[in-house]
Parts: sequence; C-alpha cells; structure tokens
Amino acid sequence: MIVLATVPIAIGLLTGLLSGRIGRRMQPRLGVPLLTGLALTVALCTGIALSALAILVVAQFGPISRLGHWSASVVRAQAGFPVGVGVLAFAVVVVLFGAAAARFFISIRTMVRATRASRGLMPLDGDLVVVDDDVPTAYALGGWRGRIVVSRSMLTALSADERRVVLAHEAAHVRHRHHLYLHLAALAAAANPLLRPTRSAIALGVERWADEDAAADIHDREAAARGLARAALALAHHRRGLGALGAADSAVSQRVRALLAPAPAPRWFTTAVIIALGATCWVATAAATWRTDEFIQVAEQAVLHR
Repeated sequence: MIVLATVPIAIGLLTGLLSGRIGRRMQPRLGVPLLTGLALTVALCTGIALSALAILVVAQFGPISRLGHWSASVVRAQAGFPVGVGVLAFAVVVVLFGAAAARFFISIRTMVRATRASRGLMPLDGDLVVVDDDVPTAYALGGWRGRIVVSRSMLTALSADERRVVLAHEAAHVRHRHHLYLHLAALAAAANPLLRPTRSAIALGVERWADEDAAADIHDREAAARGLARAALALAHHRRGLGALGAADSAVSQRVRALLAPAPAPRWFTTAVIIALGATCWVATAAATWRTDEFIQVAEQAVLHR
C-alpha cells in the first residue's frame, strides 16, 4: 500500500526535475499541453493516494469503525504501516487541499477581473487595443474575451516588422488561451509543491509557443528574434496584474537563442514517456484506492461472521 501511494509522489519529483529540460527540447505547442496535463494528473493522484492512506488510519478508530460496521483491528492488521504514516498523510492532504483551494479562488478572481477589464477596453481592430501610455508596453490580457494591449510609445519604438512580431506574439497568447495553462499549472503546483519547477517550465513554454507562432507568421526566425529583443529593450520595468502575458517580460535571452536555433522537431519518444508517466500515476492511484476498498470490505466481513 505504501509503495502504491508513493508512486505519484515519485513521479511528481521526477516531473519537477525534468520539466525544464523537457520544455526546452519539445515543441512548445506540444510540450505545454503535455506538461500541464501531467502536472494536473500528478497533483490529483497524489492527493487521492495520500487520502487512501489517511482513510485506513481513520478507519482504525473505534467510533468510526462502529459507525461503518467494520473491524478496526482487521483494518489495522491489513494496513501494514504505522499509524503515524497515515496521520502525516492526512495532515499533508489537508494542507495541500487548502493551498489548492486558495489558488483556485485566486485564479477565478484574476480571470473575472481580467474579463471586466477587457470589457472596458475599446478595440481598435479585432482584439487590438492601443493605449496612450509613456511606458512602452505590449501584453495579452486573459479573460473570457482576450485583448491585445499595446501602448503608442511601444509602437513608436519599433519598426514595422518588429511591431508585426510583437502583435503576432500577443495574438498567439489570446488565440491559444495561454492564460488557462498558467492558471492550471499554478493550481497543480499549489496542490503539489514538487511541481513548482514544472509551473516555471510551462510559463516559459507559453512564451516560446507564442514566439514560434510569431516566427511562423512572418516566415523569418531571425527577424522574430530581433523584434523580441527590441521590444525587451524598449520595455521599462512595469508591473502588471490580472495575469497579463507580455512578449518581453521573461527569459528573453533564452527565448532569443531558441529563435536563432532551428525550429524544434517533434519528440515522439519524450511524448510517449510523458503519457506513460501519467498513465502510471493513474494505475497506481487506482490500485491504492482499490486496495483501500478491499481492506474495508474484509473488515466488514469480519464483523458479519463473528
């Protein structure tokens, strides 16, 4: 039982250690959804597996066993692990559930605020909003209806080709709903702190995904790299809320190097490994849940045959 319950934890540790490398090697449009799905799987399976351990400890208490009509001594004999392990698992589940719930409500509040802010912006063309701001800035505002916000000072600072790169980058954020990946990655990391490096890898991945879309749009990777670098130079240090995604806000040098390199090729072996890790998580969690149910049923039978 202990082995089954620790499988998702081990996979979470492995995912956190390897996610940065995986994110750099894979095509972002494939790597981001796969890493996000794996992170959510690991977080959920970890919670379920630890809950199974906690249930076996709770089931050993006299009042609970009498209420459920099973033998506490039989459950204790079958569990095969110290009560302290189950108590620790219960405490961890409570703390992580609370962290995940808090993160969930923060994400909902952020998206609601972003949606309201989007409604208050008047697009110039499609989803593009141009604002009068002395700070050179360009970002995608997530929400129910995304907006691309760019300041006139940023447009003035860039050439026509560079403006096209930045706008194509932000349009990719809106089109692919990248803010949802960020919220889901944050939720998974709150539910399982081992996944915090994965959250960072996903955040970088959505930027590289938008970079690759912009490069494909103008059919010139070097020009896309120059546009990104120029936007970073023009952008002053300016904090934004509401989960906005900016072309030149993070890891610019690393992203420029990626654009100057050949376009990433599909990594089918890595894809298969990610899917296998997720499947292993679910299988181990299902087995742990089944074993817990089996232990309780045996304990119930012991009471019936007294």
